[in-house]
Amino acid sequence: MRVNNLTYSTNGLALTEQFEGCRLTAYQDQVGVWTIGYGHTGSDVAPGLTITQAQAQALLLQDVNGAVDCVNNAVQVKLTQGEFDALVDFVFNVGAGAFKNSRMLRALNAGDFAGAASQFVLWDHAGGVAVPGLLRRRQAEAALFSSGSASTGISSSSSVSGSSSTPTE
Repeated sequence: MRVNNLTYSTNGLALTEQFEGCRLTAYQDQVGVWTIGYGHTGSDVAPGLTITQAQAQALLLQDVNGAVDCVNNAVQVKLTQGEFDALVDFVFNVGAGAFKNSRMLRALNAGDFAGAASQFVLWDHAGGVAVPGLLRRRQAEAALFSSGSASTGISSSSSVSGSSSTPTE
């Protein structure tokens, strides 16, 4: 049975938009994945593809939905809005599979919120290389997670797949 049924807040969405940035022409990310908009990837993204700002926003909301569902389904402890938003941004960026198999989720589901929070900064690599921008993102996620702040949820569906990163351990 689901413990959480939260929606991604406007603060959470702003965090994702800030760190993903928006590019309306397809590009290869740091690990060579074709990407467009706010970190959208998939078979529909190819060299030369261009989209409008409205399309980028629609893709972001569509993509964020998967991360929202993942966090709501995988986390078996009650979350605050800030914790939820931080986790959704994290899952959007690293992917649901990585999150579901992470020490972060295991710690969280064991009730070890401090241990879970300490895991964010370990996920600052892309393609085996430490990326300062990913470290800044992880620090922002950890701060939001630890703040537990409440914010207004957005009503539209969302989910994003960003560049993959893996923890160093």
